[in-house]
Amino acid sequence: MRKLLAGLAAFALAAGLGACGEAEEVVVFKQGKYQGKPDTKAWDNAPVAAELGGASWTQGDQASWETAMRARQLAQHEHKRIYQK
Repeated sequence: MRKLLAGLAAFALAAGLGACGEAEEVVVFKQGKYQGKPDTKAWDNAPVAAELGGASWTQGDQASWETAMRARQLAQHEHKRIYQK
């Protein structure tokens, strides 16, 4: 019984000390400054290699990107996929 109590006390002590090791994570906010990675427009990225066989877009062309996304969306619609054949 003493070994069990000693083991439980050691476990409680280890768990309690483990929680003390947490450091606070504080982000310093600078007014008016975005500190993250700047985003680009989706159509400014190069097309993914897997999509090159299907509906692809021209890098930098918003209209061709939107057309490719519409085609991709229609290919994911079950009724359109099944009844198109």
